[in-house]
Amino acid sequence: MTDAATIILGVDPGLRRTGFGLIEVRERRAVYLASGTIRTPDADLATRLGTIFNGLRELAEQYRPTVAAIEKVFVNVNPASTLLLGQARGAAITALVNAALPVHEYTALQLKKAVTGQGHATKEQVQAMVQRLLSLPGLPSPDAADALACALCHLHVGALSAAVTGSATRPTVGTRMRRGRLS
Repeated sequence: MTDAATIILGVDPGLRRTGFGLIEVRERRAVYLASGTIRTPDADLATRLGTIFNGLRELAEQYRPTVAAIEKVFVNVNPASTLLLGQARGAAITALVNAALPVHEYTALQLKKAVTGQGHATKEQVQAMVQRLLSLPGLPSPDAADALACALCHLHVGALSAAVTGSATRPTVGTRMRRGRLS
């Protein structure tokens, strides 16, 4: 992941707010490009999913990322909420695949560990570390911080994968860290 032309689009999916964050990899360093939130209207499910799809598609057209990283859905206590989050995530993945981007998935634990060094960090700790790592002038919103953390996680896991395998291959969907090893 040392290619100066590599742009990573991180996505934190949500039905009301989908966070996005874009970083460019320059000489193994992450350089901030953009971040924000795609907010869906108070409308029916199809309209909300369309807003997520269109918003990510427009970002892909504007910034031309080379790879995407998205947070995996966690199983919530409320099955209906989990299902809705899964549908938002599906719309996001579909937009990314439609833009011909390879999509890599990471758990919240992986994202937090990659950015803060511990898997059970708070949202505030993630925000502060993302701000520090990317030299941002202020704290990013929680959704944007999670999306940027996703992009940073992919950068770190991709670099580790290349170091371990001796190649510039990127991790595949489902690549995970277990006890300091890729699995």
